[in-house]
Amino acid sequence: MDVATTAPRTTTTTPGKTQVNSDYDTFLKMMTTQIKNQDPLSPMDSAQFALQLATFSSVEQQTKTNDLLTSQLAAMNQSNMAQMSGWVGKEVRVEAPAYFDGTTPITLSPNPAIDADRAVLVVTDASGDEVARQDMTVGSADYQWTGLDADGNPMAEGVYSFSLESYKGDTLLGSTGVEYYGAVAEIRSGGSGVTVMLPGGVEVPTSYVTALREPV
Repeated sequence: MDVATTAPRTTTTTPGKTQVNSDYDTFLKMMTTQIKNQDPLSPMDSAQFALQLATFSSVEQQTKTNDLLTSQLAAMNQSNMAQMSGWVGKEVRVEAPAYFDGTTPITLSPNPAIDADRAVLVVTDASGDEVARQDMTVGSADYQWTGLDADGNPMAEGVYSFSLESYKGDTLLGSTGVEYYGAVAEIRSGGSGVTVMLPGGVEVPTSYVTALREPV
């Protein structure tokens, strides 16, 4: 799962559209020059001329189609942003890295395997190194992660990821990501669609959101 943990404001461009427009203009200039400089006594073959006109029409249509799609996408993103503006200040549930400020617990929403009789929460830091592992009660109730390491010491401020190992006896049934609730600070629209900004600069596509609630 690719989730950005920094959110600089950048301006995106569309190389494909620029390339098509360039090809369109170049083709038009070349064709005009060819017609102007053709030998009046030996004009261009009509079949060849028709083929070039068809190519010209195809390039022109592609340019117009790309412009239309870009316009529709922008309108869709704006519409989605307007609909989701009410999310700001509320909490969304997502499976993504979570920012820990060093003191405030993070509400996790684990989902162990159905046949599991034991569950283990695994915590990794931003580098992917395991920093904590603890047994959990099997169930889907929310869990308050207080940010303690394997020795029970408070962990440093930073971005952490969570996974849940489900066991039946000593047999590992599987490992799954763990969702958590994060407060929405901002709704953004970019080339990849509409995203939500969470604490610590974590930016998540709205398609990752599985629940929305008032702050607890």
